Amino acid sequence: MKLKLSLTVATIVIATTGLTGCKSNPKGPATPAGPTPAVVSKNAGPLPAEGFKAEISLADPPVKLRAGQVEVINVKVRNASSVTWWQRGGEQSDRSDNTFYIAAGNRWLDNDGKPTSETEGHNGIPKDLKPGEETEMPLQITAPKTPGDWILSLDMVQEGVAWFGDKGSPTTKVKVAIVK
Repeated sequence: MKLKLSLTVATIVIATTGLTGCKSNPKGPATPAGPTPAVVSKNAGPLPAEGFKAEISLADPPVKLRAGQVEVINVKVRNASSVTWWQRGGEQSDRSDNTFYIAAGNRWLDNDGKPTSETEGHNGIPKDLKPGEETEMPLQITAPKTPGDWILSLDMVQEGVAWFGDKGSPTTKVKVAIVK
């Protein structure tokens, strides 16, 4: 009987010591040193600062357009950030006002490189883009109404938040002659 009781007490002491000796790591498991992992936020909302990095290219840029002409151009967009771009601004977003959507867009600049009030074109990315991924997509542009030399500026925008170029991302600029 003494042996059974001693064994039971020893088992309880070992089990209790084992449980109290194990501490959970509140910061989670240690991560190995190396490149910064991709940031994945599934909630709809503004991108973090590091998410506003893009590369945009245009295979066949327009050289000349008629004043007011509507044209569809094809752009290639690459996510050059460490953040996943959710097509609709968040993995489970169903916003009807387009806030937080990620889109390719254009603005018209005057000869001094200043934005004008001319019509902008926007088109949401056709799919989620993980860091380093790219996609090709159409973008409808409307030429300025006033003839002259203009600059077509291509950029990404998070609707309701900011143009990527305003956050330091490079934009693509093309000189376009607008004729009558």
